[in-house]
Amino acid sequence: MPVITKITQQKRDSERYNIFLDEKYSFSVHESILVKFGMTKGMQLDEWSMDEITYEDQIAKAFNRALHFLSFKMRSESEVKKKLMDLEYGEAVVLEAIVKLRRLGFLDDEEFTESLVHTQKNMSGKGPKAIQQALTKKGIGKELQEQVLEQYSEEEQFTVAKKLAEKAARSNRSIPPAQLKQRIQNALVRKGYAFGLINSVLEEIDFEREEDEWDEITVSVGEKAWRRYESKHTGYQLRSRVKQAMYQKGIPLEKIDRFIEKKENEDDGE
Repeated sequence: MPVITKITQQKRDSERYNIFLDEKYSFSVHESILVKFGMTKGMQLDEWSMDEITYEDQIAKAFNRALHFLSFKMRSESEVKKKLMDLEYGEAVVLEAIVKLRRLGFLDDEEFTESLVHTQKNMSGKGPKAIQQALTKKGIGKELQEQVLEQYSEEEQFTVAKKLAEKAARSNRSIPPAQLKQRIQNALVRKGYAFGLINSVLEEIDFEREEDEWDEITVSVGEKAWRRYESKHTGYQLRSRVKQAMYQKGIPLEKIDRFIEKKENEDDGE
């Protein structure tokens, strides 16, 4: 039966020790494994004991790699498991490491979920559907998702969504109201809000424009449309294309007609 003849501390990693059996290097272990198995010089190791020591050391390695992974930010159990599996630790070893991490409080999916919901809601202004997708990607189960998302009330969703809509409305006064309304709606859909709530939010937003604002919008939209089509069309075709483009952007017909008339007069005067 092999006998431990020497134990030396590694230079690169002071927490690991080299084990020599019958004067020859055999394997290395973490110091916690050294203590757990009471490994000392002169101790005999049978094959079963060495297998157990190796298995426990793999768990210790996986545990420490997981701690390093977790040191950067909170992770879900699923993320940690994937990381360790990618590092080619055996599944049994990974599961043991995760149990230890969970027991010591380094892994807590409920706390992780609550933190992620808080961040997505308050930092990114996301709605429940988008948050649920993010949680699914993190491997959080549906039951826990629903449990935590219940705390995100419709009233709070409305407040967050309205704040986003108001900000967009204030910073985009040069966009036609109809176009801006559609743009905000699309943005809130991407953020994960329900259509019913979005419609309620949009009803609260002031999309009205002063006359001078309408004049600026009309000129801006009209000039872009005119430049786009004047190289390919003339006469009726040009007027028709420009009118259609401006109407689709939400410009009132009377303003469109005045703009086109003005442009044609400018061209005639050249």
